[in-house]
Amino acid sequence: MSYVDIDNTATWTKYKKGLCDSCVANCCTMPVEAKLSDLLRLEVVDPFEAEHEELRLIARRLKKEGIIDNYTPSDEIFTLARMANRDCLYLDTKTRRCTIYAKRPDVCRKPPKVGPRPGFCPYEEK
Repeated sequence: MSYVDIDNTATWTKYKKGLCDSCVANCCTMPVEAKLSDLLRLEVVDPFEAEHEELRLIARRLKKEGIIDNYTPSDEIFTLARMANRDCLYLDTKTRRCTIYAKRPDVCRKPPKVGPRPGFCPYEEK
């Protein structure tokens, strides 16, 4: 097995079906970008708030609650918070599985079609 550096896409593996079953979830240590629709699905923003509140105010609240790390107004992108070890806030550290899988953001639903190197992933065997 070769070394995988999530920041160096040249070390990534060509994706194939079933690869995630034996992976340590390196992709879940990368920043997760979410749209308002993702936050609604996650139920951290309710429909009334989404319709009547400015995004920057929603972002301020979510940052204060530790749900997001950043908000980029020009793209309307929220970056989900990560734990101190860089894992996604919603990754179970023992099982290395997503705790919100059914509600996960779109970017997490579409790998490896989206991301820094489409068709490849930072696969590392368990």
